[in-house]
Amino acid sequence: MNIKEASRRTGLPAKTIRYYEDIGLVTPDRDDNGYRSFSDPVLHKLAFVGRGRALGFSINECRSLLELYEDQSRASAEVKTIAAAHLAEVDKRIAEMTEMRDTLAELVDCCKGDERPDCPILYSLAGQD
Repeated sequence: MNIKEASRRTGLPAKTIRYYEDIGLVTPDRDDNGYRSFSDPVLHKLAFVGRGRALGFSINECRSLLELYEDQSRASAEVKTIAAAHLAEVDKRIAEMTEMRDTLAELVDCCKGDERPDCPILYSLAGQD
C-alpha cells in the first residue's frame, strides 16, 4: 500500500511517516518505480510508534520500546524501567505546570484590571514583585 493509505490507516501524517523512515524507525519496501510500499508489519510498527508518541515517549524511547517489543527474549523489567522513567518525567512536568498555573492565577487575581497603570502581572514579569 502507498504512503497515503498508510497515513490513513495509522493516523500519522505522511510527513511523519517519511521522517520515521529517514531516522530508521521503519523501512518500507520500494516498488520498481521507487514508491514506498507499506506492508502490514511496517504499518504495525508505525502504529506502535504513533501510540508511543501520543503517550509522550521520545523517539529514542519509542525506538527502544519497539526493539524490546520485537525481542521475544526481552525482560519486561526493561520495558517497565523505560515507562517508569517517562512517568516520572510526566509527573515532574505536571508539577511544574501546576506551579505555573498557581502563580499565574495569583497574578491574575491580584491585578485590578481597571484603568490604572498598576499591574502586578507586568511587575512580576519585570522582576519587580
